[in-house]
Amino acid sequence: MPIQRVILVVMDGCGVGAAPDYAQFGDFGVNRPDTIANIARAVGGLRLPYLQSLGLGHITHLYSPHKEVNPIGCYGKLREVSMGKDTVTGHWEMMGILTENPFPTYPDGFPPDLVAAFEEAIGTRVLGNVAASGTEIIKQLGEEHVRTGRPIVYTSADSVFQIAAHEKAFGLERLYECCRIAREILVEPHNVQRVIARPFVGTSAASFTRTGNRKDFPLPAPPNVLDALAEAGVKCHAIGVVGEVFAERGFSSSERSRNNHEHLDALLRALEHDAQFIFANFEDFDMLYGHRNNAEGFARALVEFDGMLGEVMARLHPTDLLILTADHGNDPTTPSTDHSREYAPLLVYSPSLAMGCDLGTRDTFADIGATLAEVFGVPAPMGTSFFEQLGLRKSGTPLFSR
Repeated sequence: MPIQRVILVVMDGCGVGAAPDYAQFGDFGVNRPDTIANIARAVGGLRLPYLQSLGLGHITHLYSPHKEVNPIGCYGKLREVSMGKDTVTGHWEMMGILTENPFPTYPDGFPPDLVAAFEEAIGTRVLGNVAASGTEIIKQLGEEHVRTGRPIVYTSADSVFQIAAHEKAFGLERLYECCRIAREILVEPHNVQRVIARPFVGTSAASFTRTGNRKDFPLPAPPNVLDALAEAGVKCHAIGVVGEVFAERGFSSSERSRNNHEHLDALLRALEHDAQFIFANFEDFDMLYGHRNNAEGFARALVEFDGMLGEVMARLHPTDLLILTADHGNDPTTPSTDHSREYAPLLVYSPSLAMGCDLGTRDTFADIGATLAEVFGVPAPMGTSFFEQLGLRKSGTPLFSR
């Protein structure tokens, strides 16, 4: 029975060990980044029965006595070769896009001429223009923002131009329009990878909280596997931030769910419809816990996700192929609150698999896209497919119009 549907789930920030070049990306300190293993050590061990059944315990340390000796899934690790350790470069490389030149970052804030051009375009001055924590900067500048109507601009260790504004006092649509204007300005030589709307609510610094109405405005993605799938008539469905990462290109449908519970609901709904490739990102690990150095919260999110995975696996058909991975690490046990340059897990499962197998350490995230391309009979710009190692039949190309 051939594989007819592929489900790719990204466990955002769930790295499985420092990549060989981790020090080049600023990931040094008391501990080497090793997100899942360091969390497991910090909390006295992780028991993740479904992830372990797919082979997670064979690629990282869980410090648990419940190691699965004979996994039902195939397992391995992926090394990123793109020059970055962020959401966009990770997802892009999965689909066969190599980012050879790192996107610019602004640890000291954006240049005055760039900020002046943005201020002129939106008709008001801004606050901030610093590298900062998103939760801290709204505490520091939120009240002044509400009083003056000036949006808050800030960045991080990633190539991002973030704009924070109060949903009611400033207006959500006005915030999105400011982001669209910034996206038009932030091209060469300031080729900032993402503009991000960061709306918040509340009445004072003590009560300001960010909402789920974040919206990303990335640079357009170069040609990739998603384009080839769309051209071949393969129905692709995006869940979470994925659609925005690729500016919705290549997807016939998309649902912008906002947290892991919403992502699960969206994924279960998608499994009931006719999408042939489902691409989902579960970002609570990274967003809520990795960036806040909260190892205990991250561990709870992993346990909760493991239960979600059980629900997904129970609904898979024999013609389905499930792939789990990550886009980067975000080790909450290190001094840094930034992403970490790590290997990504590779866990693969289908009810048609006779037994698990070791897929080894892969040379690039793009092996996922190459495998996807082989299943559906389309070209891949880079990467090596691991489909043959699974021992499954791929989809017949007559299923799709070319």
